Amino acid sequence: MPLKDVTVEIRSQRDIITARQEAREMARRLGFKLADQTRLATAVSELTRNALQYGRGGVCSIEEASNATDIRICVVVRDQGPGIADIQKAMTYGYSTGKSLGAGLPAARNLMHEFSITSEPGNTEVRACMGRRR
Repeated sequence: MPLKDVTVEIRSQRDIITARQEAREMARRLGFKLADQTRLATAVSELTRNALQYGRGGVCSIEEASNATDIRICVVVRDQGPGIADIQKAMTYGYSTGKSLGAGLPAARNLMHEFSITSEPGNTEVRACMGRRR
């Protein structure tokens, strides 16, 4: 039976923790091993922190996206901030428009099986999915 999707409004540091916990719990219930639960939770932390810091808050949706052959979990983080002017640069380790190490987006991409970003001013969406065979 499919799990209920979860949506967390990202308005504070506490919301980042909530999104991370919700993602980890859904992954646990879907049977992902502890290492994958941790990878997912880390990616969610990075993506929601970016939405809060650069997008002035947003929404994190955690969705079961399983099919006949794979058990999948997808996280979609949206914000209405200024957008990412150069996605290719933003995906490069060390690049940052803020005062950070510039590792968040590339690290999140490397932790997940699928990763995509669409962005324009007022609408950025990051989709990251993890899967395993049934």
